[in-house]
Amino acid sequence: MIKLTGINKIYRTNEIETVALENVNLEVNKGEFLSIMGPSGCGKSTLLNIMGLLDAPTSGTIEIAGTKVDGMKDKELAAFRNRKLGFVFQSFNLFPHYSVLKNLMDPQIRVLGRDKGEAQQRARKLLEKMGLSDKENAYPCELSGGQQQRVAIARALAMDPEILFFDEPTSALDPELTGEVLGVMRQLAKEGMTMLVVTHEMGFARNVSNKVVFMENGVVVEEGPSKEF
Repeated sequence: MIKLTGINKIYRTNEIETVALENVNLEVNKGEFLSIMGPSGCGKSTLLNIMGLLDAPTSGTIEIAGTKVDGMKDKELAAFRNRKLGFVFQSFNLFPHYSVLKNLMDPQIRVLGRDKGEAQQRARKLLEKMGLSDKENAYPCELSGGQQQRVAIARALAMDPEILFFDEPTSALDPELTGEVLGVMRQLAKEGMTMLVVTHEMGFARNVSNKVVFMENGVVVEEGPSKEF
């Protein structure tokens, strides 16, 4: 599903170069759940953003779902990303002036071109799956952090992505709410969704993900099955 070859990322500020990623080679297979771990500032989120086509590498090649994306124009790349990839961020990124239901419906209508009835049906099905059917008319400010993150996951799934990306999805949550979100991710893993997550949850990475990549100073220093790691 994802193949990275010789990925480098260098940031240049006032003639000072900072190497964020150095010669990263990585493959993620269909149905695999990859945890990306390592100390703060090691390049985890940069790697996730490059794999998710939110950022471009300085050099190297990227293949997503059998398509080489190098050289795609911005508009073409955005359309490809919207069709194939879903994202869940630590800050939820829900529209505060939209109800929960509208947060799930609007992207389907605007990006995928679904009619209102189809979008509503898909949204309600996902809210039921997340245990949030009774919250469809609530606004984000009326929900707990765990509920907001489950809505964000449902919104990502509403776009029918082939790959789902999570950037520290529980870091903004109280410990008692973290279990709600990890439970949803555990269920998605059982269903065979291809997922990549930047996380500090060691127990979750060991018990749920198939593979772990450990990074330090922009380099993948260890990669292997989660339980062995």
